[in-house]
Amino acid sequence: MAVESVESTDAPDAPVPEASHPPDDRALAFDVAPLTGRGRTAPTTAVLVRPRSYEEAAAALGASRSAPGARGAVARGLGTAHGDAARNAGGTVLDLAGLDLVRSVDTEAGLAVCDAGVPLRRLAEAALELGWSLPVLPTAAGGSWPTVGGALAADLHGGDHHACGSFARHVTSLRLLTADGSVRTVDAGTPLFDATAGGLGLTGVILSATVRLRRAASPLLAVDTERATGLDDLLSRLSLTDHRYRWSTAWLDLLTRGPALGRGVLTRALHVPVEALPGRARARARARARARATRPAPFTLPAVPSLPPELVPDGLLGAGAARALNALRFRASPPRRARALRPLTRPLGRWPGLDRCYGRGGFVRYECALGLGHEDALHRIVRNVARRAVPVPAATLQRLGAAGTGLLSFPLPGWALALDIPASAGGLGRFLDELDEEVAAAGGRVDLAQDARLRPDLLESMYPRLAEFRAVRAGLDPDGVITSDLARRLAL
Repeated sequence: MAVESVESTDAPDAPVPEASHPPDDRALAFDVAPLTGRGRTAPTTAVLVRPRSYEEAAAALGASRSAPGARGAVARGLGTAHGDAARNAGGTVLDLAGLDLVRSVDTEAGLAVCDAGVPLRRLAEAALELGWSLPVLPTAAGGSWPTVGGALAADLHGGDHHACGSFARHVTSLRLLTADGSVRTVDAGTPLFDATAGGLGLTGVILSATVRLRRAASPLLAVDTERATGLDDLLSRLSLTDHRYRWSTAWLDLLTRGPALGRGVLTRALHVPVEALPGRARARARARARARATRPAPFTLPAVPSLPPELVPDGLLGAGAARALNALRFRASPPRRARALRPLTRPLGRWPGLDRCYGRGGFVRYECALGLGHEDALHRIVRNVARRAVPVPAATLQRLGAAGTGLLSFPLPGWALALDIPASAGGLGRFLDELDEEVAAAGGRVDLAQDARLRPDLLESMYPRLAEFRAVRAGLDPDGVITSDLARRLAL
């Protein structure tokens, strides 16, 4: 199959590209709804519009400009991020889940042209059927799969960041609906691309992207699991051996005391060559390869059924319960297990259903990046969590590779630490403000895609290219038509 041929430029294209779905006479679907991030905290109400075509997206954006008392618009995918980047109190939110077509897949070059609303998990399942895999796999900390547009707007970093970089690195071009209603085809390496990659949807509505896939020898990963006795042991193992793996992350226990503080479980994986599979799995993989060779075009994405929710009681997690859960998780993990086979699309290192334990008030994701050489700041953060007995059953650590070119991209060479904390935890706001100051003083940053509370006075020190981003955005959208709760809170 050939990839759609487009001429790439930062200049506006035709007002609206070809229809993404067959036209019909139905009215544009919309609703007034309270929206949250995945953590279910602090909902804000907006007009939620569900376009089913590029034309409808352009029409919805135009209506948001002209509405009385207009408060602009922002795009939203599956709502898997935890922050307020895809919310717009009193304004319009474009739910792009209806833009879910894969335009073409070039099985020779490994290029997929996708609408922004295509879920990454569906794309991953489909790519595997063709002998390819996604370039970036979500981490255990993320636990869920965003859309193509959401992954690009957040410049998604997976558990393979140290080996593959973030999502935008593997996007060759995108199509962007801007505030004036025009559609631009934007190449990687241009200023507008760098502002859009990690730009949290504030340069316009991403309509589609061309994604470079990776060859997949088989649909399985070989997973190594091992325990580490404390934070220093974890850091040492990640530093010395991460280069051997494509995918690597660690779960930490932050509620122990003494030398065991920061003990954890490392989960790391490599693709498995077909020749290394056990006999039955090897036969299945070869049968898939034969089926790929004879499959007629065009290729249609299969639906991926949603799993039933885990039967986990609601709201169990105080500090004592979290400590007991962490101890159970550590002891239940094997001291060392090598080469366990796992489907490539199954998240590694995460306990399903844990989200429901945080209670009806939901939970806050705090994710920060600290550069190499600032491990002392990482130690102080871990000690502060333990000292205050903050109930954190889900804490993950990974090593990050080279930073991307996105002006507001989160990853930097060093470490990413993610904490999930019940929103009902006492003194949480003050505590997280202290962590912000610690991170900023060390030259680190907070992940804006997961944030809903960072103070604006710390933003510039965390994101040194902030002025460049603001300049691109001001030139592209001087009236602030594309906006969000995050944009207003941090004056982006």
